[in-house]
Amino acid sequence: MSNIELLTPEVGAVDSAGLRAQDADVLARWAADRAQPWWRRTACLGALAGRVPEARVGELLECVRDPGDDGTVRRALLELLADREELLPWLRHEDRRSEAAYGLPEAVLKARGAVGDLSAAGELATLAFSEWRHQRQLGEAGLDALADRHGAAAVLAGLGGGRPEDRAYAVRLRARADEDVFDALADPDRRVAHLAQWLLDDPDRIRRQLAGAPTVDAALWAAYALHRLTDDVAETRAVYEALGRPRVEVEGLDEELRRAIVHEYGPGCAEGSDPRWRIEALCTEPPQLLDVEQQLGSAVSALAAAGLAPRPPVSCGEANQQGGGTYHVIGYGEDGGEVFVSTLGRFAGDYEDDPVVREALEGAGLRWIDGSTGAIRVTGLGVYYFGSRDPLDVHTLLFYWQD
Repeated sequence: MSNIELLTPEVGAVDSAGLRAQDADVLARWAADRAQPWWRRTACLGALAGRVPEARVGELLECVRDPGDDGTVRRALLELLADREELLPWLRHEDRRSEAAYGLPEAVLKARGAVGDLSAAGELATLAFSEWRHQRQLGEAGLDALADRHGAAAVLAGLGGGRPEDRAYAVRLRARADEDVFDALADPDRRVAHLAQWLLDDPDRIRRQLAGAPTVDAALWAAYALHRLTDDVAETRAVYEALGRPRVEVEGLDEELRRAIVHEYGPGCAEGSDPRWRIEALCTEPPQLLDVEQQLGSAVSALAAAGLAPRPPVSCGEANQQGGGTYHVIGYGEDGGEVFVSTLGRFAGDYEDDPVVREALEGAGLRWIDGSTGAIRVTGLGVYYFGSRDPLDVHTLLFYWQD
């Protein structure tokens, strides 16, 4: 068994220090060997950082260009060889947009930034504006590399500034230069405004500027930034009151539903959410603490009294065999019926709107969420749900499951 095999016996068991002590030419040869598993090859590539043998560069570049090679290895090679300008024609070819390997198109964009390709600035800005952190980091790294080569002014000039992602990049640059970005709280794109509030770091300066905020949204973002920096809820509430308690009005959403939803989802809502939801979550009283076990016991007893033969409740994660969420499932009857009982309040429902189940649970004090109520979309409140961050309906929010 070779030294490389001894140092990389299996996935997750790599002696990185030992690999770095190996001869660079040997490491490069193993990294280029398609017969080796991806994890051994990427470990060898990691140990080659800063010392790629020139004689092996061509062989490694061929692996990068080979669509049949392992995608993880190709991404690692791009990271290692990103400064090789001979890669640029391949990187810029239109076929790169249709690369099937996971994450490779994004890695290609980052590499274009590393070799100084200013024509990639627009796509890199879009990538840096992604809601996925790993994509955002790749985009930011590519833009930083372009700025290092050409200067930030040249990158900004290439972007133009008309898109939200262009403005977001400009806000980041201003913050890095210790410039004030308070004015960006009024940006019409909420994700740009959210970024601006995240970059504010001086509570006293925010207080001085708050009275002159150009829009209600800007004032709310400023109040949110203040709370993030100080944890002073009283100060946040004072701003909220002075602004007239602004909130997003949703037709059909009564106060009981609203309170349950805003306090569950408002604090961690998506960046593009209306700031009114965040401030409402901070400044209003949460629902009374729910005794989940007692509510489930009442539901089971009510279903049993109705002759529905309920089974013991299980969490939505257990019912779906993975993940978690905000409800329990109670199975009943011989036909596999199921009813959902929320952990956010006295809410119950199902997909069938079974009248017998509804009557039993309403008699036990639960509130039945029928089809029309469940279909109300809570606008302006972005919630992560299977890759999306769009507003959801009441039924999905009360009976939320994510794997």
